Amino acid sequence: MSPSSSHISNQLRQLVYYHLDCNLLHNALFLAGRLHAYEPKTSEAIYLLSLCHLRLGQLKAAYDTSKSLGSRGTHLGCSYVFAQACLGLERYTEGATAVERSKGLWGVKNNWNKHTESRRQHLPDAAAVVCLQGKLWHAHNDTNRAIDCYAEALKMNPFMWDAFLGLCDLGVNVRIPNIFKMTPDMETNMTSTSTEDAYIAFDDEQSVLNNSQVQYSSTNQPPASSDPFSVSKNRINGESRLNLTSSALFEKFNGSRSVVTPIGGGGGLDFEALETPAGPGDVVGRETLWATNPTENNTSTTRAAEPPLAPTRKARTLQGLGMDFSIDAPPKMKAASLKSKSRTTGDSEDADNANAHGVSMLTSGVGDRKRTISGQVAQAISHGSTTNLSPNMNDPLAPQRRSVRLFNQVRPQSSKFSTSTGSIGTQEGRELKKAKATGTKGRSTHGSTVGRVVSGNRKHGEPMDVDGKESRASVPSGVPPSNSKSVVNDKIKEYEALYWLLELFTKLGSGYFALSHYQCQEALQIFNSIPIPQRETPWVLAHIGRALFEQASYAEAERYFSRIKMISPARLDDMEVYSTILWHLKSEIDLAFLAHEIIDIDRQSPQAWCAVGNSFSLQRDHDQALKCFRRATQLDPKFAYAFTLQGHEHVANEEYDKALAAYRSAIAVENRHYNAWYGLGRVFEKQGKYDVAEQHYRTAATINPTNAVLICCIGVVLEKLKNPKAALLQYTRSCDLAPKSSLSRFKKARVLLALQEPGPALTELKVLKDIAPDEANVHFLLGRVYKILRQKGNAIKHFTTAMTLDPKASHYIKEAMEQMEDDDDDDGMMA
Repeated sequence: MSPSSSHISNQLRQLVYYHLDCNLLHNALFLAGRLHAYEPKTSEAIYLLSLCHLRLGQLKAAYDTSKSLGSRGTHLGCSYVFAQACLGLERYTEGATAVERSKGLWGVKNNWNKHTESRRQHLPDAAAVVCLQGKLWHAHNDTNRAIDCYAEALKMNPFMWDAFLGLCDLGVNVRIPNIFKMTPDMETNMTSTSTEDAYIAFDDEQSVLNNSQVQYSSTNQPPASSDPFSVSKNRINGESRLNLTSSALFEKFNGSRSVVTPIGGGGGLDFEALETPAGPGDVVGRETLWATNPTENNTSTTRAAEPPLAPTRKARTLQGLGMDFSIDAPPKMKAASLKSKSRTTGDSEDADNANAHGVSMLTSGVGDRKRTISGQVAQAISHGSTTNLSPNMNDPLAPQRRSVRLFNQVRPQSSKFSTSTGSIGTQEGRELKKAKATGTKGRSTHGSTVGRVVSGNRKHGEPMDVDGKESRASVPSGVPPSNSKSVVNDKIKEYEALYWLLELFTKLGSGYFALSHYQCQEALQIFNSIPIPQRETPWVLAHIGRALFEQASYAEAERYFSRIKMISPARLDDMEVYSTILWHLKSEIDLAFLAHEIIDIDRQSPQAWCAVGNSFSLQRDHDQALKCFRRATQLDPKFAYAFTLQGHEHVANEEYDKALAAYRSAIAVENRHYNAWYGLGRVFEKQGKYDVAEQHYRTAATINPTNAVLICCIGVVLEKLKNPKAALLQYTRSCDLAPKSSLSRFKKARVLLALQEPGPALTELKVLKDIAPDEANVHFLLGRVYKILRQKGNAIKHFTTAMTLDPKASHYIKEAMEQMEDDDDDDGMMA
């Protein structure tokens, strides 16, 4: 007999998913090919084959395989794979169109919180698809559509980190607290997931419990009931439905019908008011057995599978029956509508005994006992009678059912509320008791051993108050009370973990947002506020180093990158920045070692060739550096920084046209790459096109408004355009941004001297002398200022110092000193 085709295809699909999960991609591709050959026209076979090609990096094969269904949007998986292939093949509009056509398949799909160790979702949800759509429009330079898609993805799932990075890279101003917060869909998914997990966990626990308890005979388990204390609820398609069944069999067991008096004396039962948390046996497909209070009214009542037993209590003798049954009475419970002013010593002892013996209830063969309305458990008859009931209930020789004996007993007396213990069948309309859980003292840690009792007086028509004074967190409908505490605790822990993650993402996102807008000091403060275990990670340390690099704090930035190499020696991301930091620090040996190290890790990475190029550049071998930077751009044409470094080398070789082409290539890749805009301004400045240079410098300063070098460059161009006052404003702003910038302060002092303001110029030069005491130009300018201020001694002192520091400039310094003597002679002649 040949196997059915459906079983063969199912087995192949299972094997493909197995190998994909194990990251055995070549095996998965081979099996996907067998599945596609067996079912060449099925959408899932096409999807799995294209997915395997995509995982292996075979973009064109994935594109061709998924195009038939993906381009038309008839299968979500094929459309998603097709769009990802289009992103890699730079066919952006084609991929975005395919995703839009399949919107009907993913528009309301949400897979958040639905991935566990035992289950996963193979197809993407709306947030993932919209994020991919944003990447396609971003690569297509359609900024508005990309921003809309990224924002929509974050609304659906705030943990969609790629979408957030896309918004920051586009320079969008976002409010971080409005992004990383709990969404209504997340709350809904968490509630539904916690309820389902409660059922699954309880099923496992109950199966173990059933295996360890005494087995019942088939006739000893009556059907489900409509007892108001145990309203059984079956979950069907997410809805809760009452399980109301006949109680005819129960009437046969007792020989007569019994009734539960309606609360408030009405003609119907108010299930919402009567409902009590179900026992541990009340779960989907299970029944709970609850004893009811017999009255004189002959109406039907119900019973279901037995709940967990109440804690033990001191035995009492039932004098009305003339027998000693050693009944375990429940602890005294406080009614919701009444408050006890005092409690007797005997009650305290009873409550302590109940807590002390609550753990051992199920381990002493209580599985076959019945419970009274007050929660008592009847002990077995001590005259050697067996606990196993005869299957033939009509056998006159069979022992009397414990349910009959217990229902004919009289309610034990209470120290709080005195009640009569009349004869059997004479009690009228007993009041329903309030349900209250046993105390936590002495309670077993296992949910299956937690008992609940039904005791205490309660007024008619009064809703039950579970657990007395303290209101406990709500439990999903249908979850058994024995498991409710663990479910509530797990749910609280899930919410705490989720809010902790959202807070962490808020800090990480705020730091990245500040750094993307070049607010470096703010970014440093935010990153330093992150918990130490999260801060001491390569990603955070790299962004702290980047922030220091943008502030020109190269020595401190180098320390952070050194820590990254210690934590993650094989890391390649941000190594191009590290190599540039070493270039600024003139560390030839460290830079050469870094270049060799990264080349050994991955020769095909653009970061490695940027490090090698910076090493050659530091040795002033610009041609070799250009070859390395070109190799980097060949490996990754989207690597904007490599184009910028290439432009710098062309400027060093005075190849301005090639430099312009390299800078423009970098801007084409990343429009907000301010280094390329700065490079363009520098080239135009060298070509004497000061107006054009100013425009490019200002564009770069708009992207990075906190960079003191860019502001200083604008001042230099304005000074060359014969606008010293405007240049002075730029120099002042640059000094405010970087108080330790010697270049900005020197140019500011020189402009002040040109504007015939020697006093402010002298103030700036004194500060500059402390910053750069060995700079000959500073001392030369100080000599000129003192010369104007007629302080000949100080002028000669600083001129001499400048001549010592820079002997090559001694000719100019001597001329300045001679001019000072000539001025003195002229003044003497005039006198």
